[in-house]
Amino acid sequence: MKFLIAGLGNIGDEYLNTRHNIGFLVLDELAKQLDAKFSSGRFASMAEAKHKGKTLLLIKPTTYMNLSGKAVNYWMQEEKISLLNLLVVTDDLALPFGTIRLRAKGNDGGHNGLKNIAEVLNSNQYARARFGIGNDFLKGKQVDYVLSDWTDEETRILPERINQTCELIKSFAAIGINFTMSNFNNK
Repeated sequence: MKFLIAGLGNIGDEYLNTRHNIGFLVLDELAKQLDAKFSSGRFASMAEAKHKGKTLLLIKPTTYMNLSGKAVNYWMQEEKISLLNLLVVTDDLALPFGTIRLRAKGNDGGHNGLKNIAEVLNSNQYARARFGIGNDFLKGKQVDYVLSDWTDEETRILPERINQTCELIKSFAAIGINFTMSNFNNK
């Protein structure tokens, strides 16, 4: 069984350690844990990993955040992966920093990457792991906030929360979304 795990972010060194790139950071760590290497692919950097007999296709779209759906749709079609086996990892302003929530479906919550994926797939019935980045910004400064680097305190806590998100992804593939939501959403 194959799963598509899409970590959202923006390409380019200037975005490397920004809040908006948490999807890339999580997938980089997951690839490291599962001994997988990213290579250039169509619309995304991709890596293939195995976990408990399941194949995880990890993608980091190279289309920029606002066109993430192009990469997700291409790899779903190319690898014949169903919507039920798609998991998108993304930042979320509505959650306090480090909070991780798994949802089976939902709206985009104002997130341009999720919005584009829903538009391209013509559905919002796909799983998403939302990583809280907080909302400590002045009115009108949302873009500056999501594209800024982590604070020193966040940087200290980040590795543990990224690891927790990796465990959530592995659980999603191994035991399914319902058990994974029960096990991880209250931590």
